[in-house]
Amino acid sequence: MGLTSRHSSRFTPIDFIADDTGLVARVQALLDDVEPDRAQMLEALHRIQHELGYVPKEAIPFLAAKFKTTPAMIYGVLTFYSEIRTEPPPRVEVQWCSGPACLLKGSRNIRLALEAEFGCGMNESAPDGALGLRLVQCDGTCHLAPLVRLNGRYIGPLTVTDAIQLARRLKEEARRA
Repeated sequence: MGLTSRHSSRFTPIDFIADDTGLVARVQALLDDVEPDRAQMLEALHRIQHELGYVPKEAIPFLAAKFKTTPAMIYGVLTFYSEIRTEPPPRVEVQWCSGPACLLKGSRNIRLALEAEFGCGMNESAPDGALGLRLVQCDGTCHLAPLVRLNGRYIGPLTVTDAIQLARRLKEEARRA
């Protein structure tokens, strides 16, 4: 006698939690014309991030219902793509290059110095939200290695001392703003 099991893998929609901020309503309005086809999921996430600066976690249940999938699948997509944020961006973001040339020239120590000065890890914001660090991939500016980007401007080649001075200057500017 063989064992048989029955498992329904059909999608069961979930209700999403209403929020007091109107964030989910804004997301709903942004995606009104998006078809509930998973092929349009990235387009939807980019649309939300372009408008809000990030994809709020509160929108995950709505997105799961919209795309007929689970919240876990939506969260997996959100966290897989490094350019998609799930938290509001900092006011000032330093982008740290993780490319081979930068790594070979000591960028790991620059990263550690920036994290220590800002008081946050990579892809995080400082507790006050003023400054943040973001990992970026090599874009071919290896002649400036090791480098960071600030407001679209390349800063490099950097030393650890340069990175500390930059971080302290940015912290001071953020305090005055």
